[in-house]
Amino acid sequence: MSRSLTTHQYQGISRERKPGQKMKGSGDVVAGTTTAEAPLPTQLDWKFSQVFGERTAGEEVQEVDIISAIEFDKSGDHLATGDRGGRVVLFERTDVRNHASRKDLEMDGDPIGRHPEFHYKTEFQSHEPEVQEKKVKKIAEMNIHASENGSIASSSTTTSTSYLPNGACAVIPHNHLSTDLSYPSGCSASLRLPVVTSQDTCLIARCRRIYAHAHDYHINSISNNSDGETFISADDLRINLWNLEISSQSFNIVDVKPANMEDLTEVITSAEFHPTHCNMLAYSSSKGSIRLIDLRQSALCDNHSKILDEREAPGSRSFFTEIITSISDIKFAKDGRYLLSRDYMTLKVHSPYYSRVICLVSLHLCNISRATVIFWHT
Repeated sequence: MSRSLTTHQYQGISRERKPGQKMKGSGDVVAGTTTAEAPLPTQLDWKFSQVFGERTAGEEVQEVDIISAIEFDKSGDHLATGDRGGRVVLFERTDVRNHASRKDLEMDGDPIGRHPEFHYKTEFQSHEPEVQEKKVKKIAEMNIHASENGSIASSSTTTSTSYLPNGACAVIPHNHLSTDLSYPSGCSASLRLPVVTSQDTCLIARCRRIYAHAHDYHINSISNNSDGETFISADDLRINLWNLEISSQSFNIVDVKPANMEDLTEVITSAEFHPTHCNMLAYSSSKGSIRLIDLRQSALCDNHSKILDEREAPGSRSFFTEIITSISDIKFAKDGRYLLSRDYMTLKVHSPYYSRVICLVSLHLCNISRATVIFWHT
């Protein structure tokens, strides 16, 4: 079965199935296909969708099919998505890459030959329904053995690790017999022996560990450490540090919960490890600030090493400014020199070394002004 997606044809991410056939464990999700002969557009036509495939007007969307998380691996060759049904779907890039780097092609003025194309690789159930919802909130790549792909996925209050061993899987049909057999003299020609043949390649996801009962509030972030041994999980008030090999114990490294909850003024919205320095991490808050902390300073990082915050004029903050300045996500650049943050109205590029914003991009201001979508959330 062939399932594919491209960035220029589908709304969101598309999976293909044969007419009248349902994808195992994925509801009634359908999609189209692309062919190599299809003309390439002059530019990408970006559209937003939270379900696989294109939907007709008025078509009902199942709650479990809504995509709630999406993440590329570091190479960009694999793409993982998670939905509200607790499933993680893995796609693999299959188009032929240009031999020259993107930077060289841009300097030479040559356009990119074709848009990336990703084909369905495998899917697995990351979380089962318990007391908490099984919606996948976050996905992160794991640095593990070269022969395996790994991922960490989190639901509301539980985190799990899954491994995908690479390699061929022997498929043995019932009474599979080889037809090319020679028989020594004196043996019966009617004797047939079953022969195992490798007919297909399959991936089987294995849940290695479940890290539970460490969060009282909804998990909003998970991030792997560059040391390959630890990761963090963050909720609204706390950030916990885990060892990948130990699922029964975690260490609380950030706690912003006040003694009296009525004094609570801000919550943690996102957290991310530095890509190269295993002792550094950053977390953002609902007040629009980003704090950098150093794990070498103390076991409980109550005090930050540096804060990235834009000072506002006294009295300028209101109910609506608190909504639009809340940071929804942060990401370090690959080399760790820059930090990107996303709030409701803007995308900002920060320089952690100079504690200032070096680039600000306003997003969707016209669309937001025309539509009453400020209170929409997923």
